[in-house]
Amino acid sequence: MDIVMDCLKAFLVGGVICAIGQVLIDRTKLTPARILVTYVVAGVFLTAIGIYEPLADFGGAGASVPLTGFGYTLAKGVEKAVKEYGLLGALMGGLTATAGGITAAIFFGWLASLVSKPRMK
Repeated sequence: MDIVMDCLKAFLVGGVICAIGQVLIDRTKLTPARILVTYVVAGVFLTAIGIYEPLADFGGAGASVPLTGFGYTLAKGVEKAVKEYGLLGALMGGLTATAGGITAAIFFGWLASLVSKPRMK
């Protein structure tokens, strides 16, 4: 029963985050790229003011998988590295924390380009 509740929480939190994105697409003139950047910045900002961590604890993958979760991971990585290394940690913490996700995005993008026929528009 716990796994069902965890899945339901993740679905609800992730669904609300995606619904907000859809409203931004439908009701504003923001480009998808600007919405993506806004989501990452919102994740960092909400982490900085202490709102996103309880949301991530409640929603699990529903909060950590969307781009706001990437911003959350960046902020937590910087916070940890600053405690460990001081000011230098502000420059290296986010990249260290998100290296796995960045590497996966590059690798699977490359893999998709091998399977499909990419071309310029």
